[in-house]
Amino acid sequence: MTNSVRKVAAAAATAVLGAALAGCGGGAGAPDAGREARMGTPAASASASTSASAAGAPAASPQAGAPAKPPTMAPGPNGLTPVFERAKQRTDKTVALTFDADMTSDQGPRAADGEHFDNPALISTLRTLKVPSTIFMTGRWAEEYPDQAKSIGTDPNFEIANHSYSHHAFTSPCYGLPALDGAAARADVDRAFAAFKQAGAVNTVPYFRFPGGCYDDQALRALSTAKVTAVQWDVVSGDAFAKDPVAVAEQVLAGVKPGSVVVMHCTRSAAPVTEEAVRRIVPELRKRGYRFVKVSELIGK
Repeated sequence: MTNSVRKVAAAAATAVLGAALAGCGGGAGAPDAGREARMGTPAASASASTSASAAGAPAASPQAGAPAKPPTMAPGPNGLTPVFERAKQRTDKTVALTFDADMTSDQGPRAADGEHFDNPALISTLRTLKVPSTIFMTGRWAEEYPDQAKSIGTDPNFEIANHSYSHHAFTSPCYGLPALDGAAARADVDRAFAAFKQAGAVNTVPYFRFPGGCYDDQALRALSTAKVTAVQWDVVSGDAFAKDPVAVAEQVLAGVKPGSVVVMHCTRSAAPVTEEAVRRIVPELRKRGYRFVKVSELIGK
């Protein structure tokens, strides 16, 4: 699939998902615009080319260590950063649960006042249920929680991918987030990888998720020298600011198909019911015959 086709599909998915995410904010100027963008929910940008274990179920074993060379996709047309949304295989019932560990560069004072941008209970549950997962982490999150970043990034059950350093937008408008230009965007990605290394995380992979899900050709061009694959999703959990774990679980279960990428969050203050939703999602999908994998395995198929 070409980048242009991907972006048209993403824009269509964004329109459908917007109704499910009502109350989380909208474009620039919406009451909770920055709030939704920090949680990585999909957004449309300015240009037309923008896209937006349970009883009776066998536990999937985590992969033995991080892959030495995680697979990446070939560059898109004109050398643009490739974009991955879902593995297109039709028969292998694999699904990747991905979790955005969001924290913007200016949220330090809120963390100092006691707001929790981490979710240790969720990570513990993923370990207990033996669910291989990909954590899309901001560099600022890794700096705020270096011990947790190291713990996640040295556990073979997980891989850490890049969600930028600052969680600023890579195109505009994007839910009111301040935007980075091309050079600043590229540097922001490098700074996040440096923060993971500084924290001691070793299971890092060359994958990137745009803050707010917002990108266009200019953003893809800015990252082309970073040699990363941009990873979007085809199933949104709706866990951002949700209060009902059953509704989150039902939304995920209704959307998953073989090869799906599910976007969820590892940010307890703004996604408080994710851990409970995961405890409902995992056994049901296993009952349906699904196997949980990291994004690197989906891309490698």
